[in-house]
Amino acid sequence: QVHLVESGGGLVQAGGSLRLSCTGSGRIWSRNGVAWYRQAPGNQREFVAQISRGGATGYADSVKGRFAISRSNAENTVYLQMNSLKPEDTAVYYCKVNGDSTWGQGTQVTVSS
Repeated sequence: QVHLVESGGGLVQAGGSLRLSCTGSGRIWSRNGVAWYRQAPGNQREFVAQISRGGATGYADSVKGRFAISRSNAENTVYLQMNSLKPEDTAVYYCKVNGDSTWGQGTQVTVSS
């Protein structure tokens, strides 16, 4: 069973940066891609970015050019570098392993205007 821990959230002004971390364990972690999602109050959870086992990446249109996902297999960690943050990026951010239903506890990102 996969176990996920997200960290790195916080309060930042618009235009600022944050780096989120998702540390995972379990067999499926090293075999599958990992994705970041976010959920703002009153909204459905939405896809943000994903990275395959081999390093191929994909992004939601709303974050392309501003966010970058990467992974360190040695550290069992996937990162989400978030630059040029906007108030609409405010949400709880979650990571998830593709093909598994487990969610972490999430990390809150708040961007002030």
